[in-house]
Formats: sequence, structure tokens, C-alpha cells
Amino acid sequence: MDEQKMNHQEEPHKRRVRYVGTHPRSYQEKYKELQPEKYKETVSKVIRKGSTPAGMHLSICVNEILDFFNIRPGQKGLDVTLGYGGHTREMLRCLNGQGHIYALDVDPIESAKAKERLRRLGYGEDILTVKLQNFADIDEVAREAGRFDFVLADLGVSSMQIDNPMRGFTYKAKGPLDLRMDPGKGISAAERLRELTQEEFAGMLVENSDEPYADEISETVTAYLKRGKRIETTIQLKEAIEEALAFLPEAEQREAVKKSCQRTFQALRIDVNREFEVLYEFLEKLPGVLAPGGRAAILTFHSGEDRLVKKSFKQMKKAGLYQEISTEVIRPSAEECARNGRARSTKMRWAIRA
Repeated sequence: MDEQKMNHQEEPHKRRVRYVGTHPRSYQEKYKELQPEKYKETVSKVIRKGSTPAGMHLSICVNEILDFFNIRPGQKGLDVTLGYGGHTREMLRCLNGQGHIYALDVDPIESAKAKERLRRLGYGEDILTVKLQNFADIDEVAREAGRFDFVLADLGVSSMQIDNPMRGFTYKAKGPLDLRMDPGKGISAAERLRELTQEEFAGMLVENSDEPYADEISETVTAYLKRGKRIETTIQLKEAIEEALAFLPEAEQREAVKKSCQRTFQALRIDVNREFEVLYEFLEKLPGVLAPGGRAAILTFHSGEDRLVKKSFKQMKKAGLYQEISTEVIRPSAEECARNGRARSTKMRWAIRA
């Protein structure tokens, strides 16, 4: 028997994940969606239904971004939030093989996948440089690459992170209460909760997500922890929020719990990843990395982010660093929101370097 046959025999047979019913429900069961190259028809069907396939991310405001950037072959761009690579791919297409794009991400898991995905499409080192780097450090990138003709920041959490229960970004599935963009750095959301006083947690909920039931949730969560009750998983935090809002009329509880879970997870994610501090540092450095006439576009997904961007752009224009800024937010079209429900809260603002 030759060596090739022996190796083939030694490979264990891999059976597909079995699931109850006619449709997969858990993340692991959606094996077709998790292999978009192999099951294109299934992925297309999910998108047509207005859902995002598991393990994928549908880029938002692509046409609006490309219209504003007006990318020409030979230019140099920077995508500070690579994610799934959708925005980067479209900007690379506009370069038509001439120019260069740098792309940053702090998530080592998804960054490696996106880099490989783009390499398979033919975008090699000659036109695309991917760096595992926080976008607060754009000045370091500019020292190496020079100033950029266009810079994009998409501040949303990627769908791949939300959908994977092991990342802990969603209350809808059981997983570790982590919420870190880079699981190898800093402390998890579960660890962070154990550090906070009731007053600190309530303040975080108000500041990071405008949570109307901040006092009730913080009181219940800290009482849980004081009694030695563990909050280590996403479901355990959800159960604590359900208990905190048990005083509400029964008809209101389900929707209130859903929204408070979304806001609480958002507040913790912002905190453990220092998102506001990172965004502030990025905005301070942004004019310095743009070439004269260079364009910057930022997508935000909640009011706290949008306020920071709006304020920074106004101040920088007044200081003469920007020649023009958007006076109104740009939102995704109704058609896009129908295709992708996660686009509904998106706001885009832009600035042009003086």
C-alpha cells in the first residue's frame, strides 16, 4: 500500500453536526453558513431573508463610503477596523491593482481569517498590509506608511464576534462572559464585574449605554456577587437582569429585558475594551495621518460614539485642520436596512483634511 493511501486511511472521518428539527439553531450547527465558499446558495438564501449568515459580516454603507472617498488607482488608504474585510475588499477593487491599503484590527482570531480571505482573492503584500494593531496607534502606522488619502473606521462589533457564543458578546446564547476584542489582553467582563462597586457599575451603564434601569440592574448584580453567586456566563448575567426588572408589569418585561440586556452587554464591552478612550485618541491623531485633501469616514452605532465624533470634527474644523465636515449624519438606505437589520442604528460622519 503506498504512502498516500496510508495517510488517507489514517484521517478520521468527520461527520457533520447533527441538529434537532429542520433548521440549525446553534452557532455550531450552522455548518453551511460557516463555510460560505462551499455553500454559496445557502448563504445567499440567508441574506435574502434579511439575516446575516453565521460567521459572516455584511458591510454597511459601502456605496455611501465609496461615493465619498472617490478612490482612484495609485492612492493609499487605511481601514482601521478590518473585521470581516468587506469594506477593505471594496476599496481594493477601486484601486484596480495600483496603490496600497493598510488594514488594522485587534482581534487576532478574525484578523487572521480576513487576511487569508483577501489573499485568496488575489490581494497580496504588494497592495494590502494587515496589522494586528489598535487604531489608537494610527500615528505609528503613518510613520511607516506615510499619510493617507482616505481613512475608514467602522466602530461596530463584527457579526462574527456577536454570533460566536464563545466570544461572549451576546446574551442570546450561553458562553463565557468575556466581551474582549482580543481575548489574550486585559480582563474579561466577568472579572470586571467582580471589581465594580454598585455605584461604579450604575455609572458605567448610564455613561456607556444610557440604561434607564441602571440602579436596579447594578443593585441586583452586585447583590448576586456579594452572596457568592457566580456571574461567569452570558446567561447568568441575563438571568440577573431578568430578576432586576421583575418589578415591571408582565406585559412590558420581555421587551424591557431584551433592551436592557443589549445595553448592559454594550456598556461592559465598551468598558473592557476601553472603546471611548481608544476612539478619543484616534480622533485626536486622525488629522495628522491624513494627506492634504485626505478624506475620513466614521461609522458609529450608538449615541456616545456619535457625540465624540461630531464634537471632534467640529473642534478640528474650527482649528483649521479640516476644510469641510458633514453637517448631518448619513444613514443606510431603507433597502439596506431591510437586507441587514444590524444596519439600522448606523450613522456615518465624514471630514476632509485642510
